[in-house]
Amino acid sequence: MNGRVTVRVVGYTLLAAGTVLYLGPFLVQLASSFKTDPYAASNPAALLPDPFTLNAWRKAFGQDTSLDMPIARWLGNSFLVTVCVTIGRLILDCMAGYALARLRFPGRSAVNGMVLAVLAVPGVVLLIPKFLVLKELGLFNTYGGMILPLLCDSVGILLMKTAFEQVPREMEEAARMDGAGVLRTLWSIVLPLVRPAMVTVAILAFQGSWNEFTHFLVATSDPRLETLNLGIARLASGPLGGAQQFPLKLALATVSTIPVLVIYVIFQRQFVRSQLSSGVKG
Repeated sequence: MNGRVTVRVVGYTLLAAGTVLYLGPFLVQLASSFKTDPYAASNPAALLPDPFTLNAWRKAFGQDTSLDMPIARWLGNSFLVTVCVTIGRLILDCMAGYALARLRFPGRSAVNGMVLAVLAVPGVVLLIPKFLVLKELGLFNTYGGMILPLLCDSVGILLMKTAFEQVPREMEEAARMDGAGVLRTLWSIVLPLVRPAMVTVAILAFQGSWNEFTHFLVATSDPRLETLNLGIARLASGPLGGAQQFPLKLALATVSTIPVLVIYVIFQRQFVRSQLSSGVKG
């Protein structure tokens, strides 16, 4: 009994230490956004701002006319691109994953191998080819050029393929015997059974497209199309490139973190359920 208690105490202690190490930088970021510039520079790790001020947040939301910081436009562009990419990935990943899991067609093994091979290619290697292709297709400096290359990803396809393979074939065969086609079977029978996996793909798609930077960097140079991350990077390398204004930089970083955090909190139950289901069935 004492041994179990000791193991449990040690386990909870390690979990608590891991939580502090994981959340520590975010707490410092949040606290520093409420500090004055001198206090943030002299006490960067302090968790209690002294004095407490909202100056950085006022500047972040456009109350400082000396900075070109159209945060509303940045947020609008980010949400537009992110929502389109998330919906597109859900549709395409589900269809591709179902095709690889259930349909038999020539070259199926080769396609599956290519999907796996894409995972081994570093994204930075594709930046120049992406730029050249977008220029040739006339998609540079357009929303289409920012969205279309992100609509499909190998991780999402493989996640959905694995989820579809766990669905009993008998259910699909019964639906086909009742006259349902492939798309009808997928929509009415299979997708409701793999909802946790779909939520996982949606969260990963939202997080990935919201935090995307390098692709947008080569897809547009138009300030009107800047996402939040591009805008923050431009400020950090320009007007905010000096050693000061840490609170403003961290306030903008916090703004970019909030949407992903909210989405995860809302759907965390489905996300964890999907991970546990994959672990048990795997």
